[in-house]
Amino acid sequence: MTTPASVPTGPEGAIRGTVTDRLVEANEQYAAKFSDPGMDARPVLGVAVVACMDARLDLHAALGLQLGDCHTIRNAGGVVTDDVIRSLTISQRALGTRSVVLIHHTGCGLESLTEEFRHELEMEVGQRPAWAVEAFRDVDQDVRQSMQRVRTSPFLLHTDDVRGFVFDVKTGLLREIDPA
Repeated sequence: MTTPASVPTGPEGAIRGTVTDRLVEANEQYAAKFSDPGMDARPVLGVAVVACMDARLDLHAALGLQLGDCHTIRNAGGVVTDDVIRSLTISQRALGTRSVVLIHHTGCGLESLTEEFRHELEMEVGQRPAWAVEAFRDVDQDVRQSMQRVRTSPFLLHTDDVRGFVFDVKTGLLREIDPA
């Protein structure tokens, strides 16, 4: 396992503390050099990006974005759920965004799950999750479904600039999905 130079290590290179301890220490180092950029919560580019939570997606780097450019909403699969609609509604109605970019990716873990996952959880913990897994087999079709959910939401003011893409985790390129 490789560790970044900023990660505290003990004897023989062993990582000290928990991952959260490392994150808190990194934040202390960040805050020591931090200066308020003077921004408000409104994204400069007026765009909200909905994407998968996959750790391989560095959205700001992949899209050439800077701090303050966009709202970023991430979840498993980048699926447009009720909570994503909630966040997009707040983004548009309270914070002025007008465009929505949806990004799924190749090799997504949701392609290997099924709704059976919920049943397995129910058997394990004694309670069925209220949420759907939103698993899919065809990433292109799931992007189309997500675009349709955004475009037909009665809560969103701006649905004319909604575009969907698949990010290739091997090449870093986006492939746009035709909504039809």
